[in-house]
Amino acid sequence: MIWLRSLVYNIFMVLTAGLLSIPVALGAPFPSGKHFGHWIARQWVRWQFFMLKHMCRLDYRVEGLENIPTQNAITYWKHQSTWETMAQLLIFPAQSWVLKRELLWLPLVGQAIFALEPIAINRKSGHAAVKQVLELGVQRLNAGLWVAIFPEGTRMPPGTTRRYGLSGALLADKTGKPIVPVAHNAGDFWKRKAFLKYPGTVQVRIGKPVYANGRKPEEVNAEIQEWIEMQIKKISLNYAGNQLGSERIGN
Repeated sequence: MIWLRSLVYNIFMVLTAGLLSIPVALGAPFPSGKHFGHWIARQWVRWQFFMLKHMCRLDYRVEGLENIPTQNAITYWKHQSTWETMAQLLIFPAQSWVLKRELLWLPLVGQAIFALEPIAINRKSGHAAVKQVLELGVQRLNAGLWVAIFPEGTRMPPGTTRRYGLSGALLADKTGKPIVPVAHNAGDFWKRKAFLKYPGTVQVRIGKPVYANGRKPEEVNAEIQEWIEMQIKKISLNYAGNQLGSERIGN
């Protein structure tokens, strides 16, 4: 049954992504095109989460919404699956995503992503990519957008992490904007590059903003990474405890 539910959802996701990419891409040249594009993208995500909840029985819960600043900022997301790439559109205001440039080569979807002004980098270019994030990040923040970053640079299986890239911390120091950390366990239900979507409730925790204030970027990243990984461990322990409790009740 999980396989069938996942198949139906995957077909729905692909078809609606292609369909709604057309008005987003076509509307970009017009004065209100980018605002319209972000609105369309959010509606698309609402459709996805409706289907995930009712077809795949995969829901979500967010804690820490009070920690989101009233002014735009930078977000650090744990990257485990495709789920959080959609969730960030609903949880935070309009944003520019730091992403790999290969996503812009996707038919239709790539043109729609380009229309929403991402920061598309070549992950192999090293310092050039960091410079690009700084230059375009300043522009996006000055334009009122948020900047969304996956600091590990790629999707990580649950229980793993890697060194954070420095571009986000450098951007925070340069602009005075805070970094808002986000932890979650989406990878427990929608695994990296996986077809199956397992039932459950994704737990999302938003931390308090962290300011660079002239600190070393490595120090800023270490503080945020420690918080994110600790929250994920707590979420996993709670999830395991709830599962064990359910099994005991069932027996």
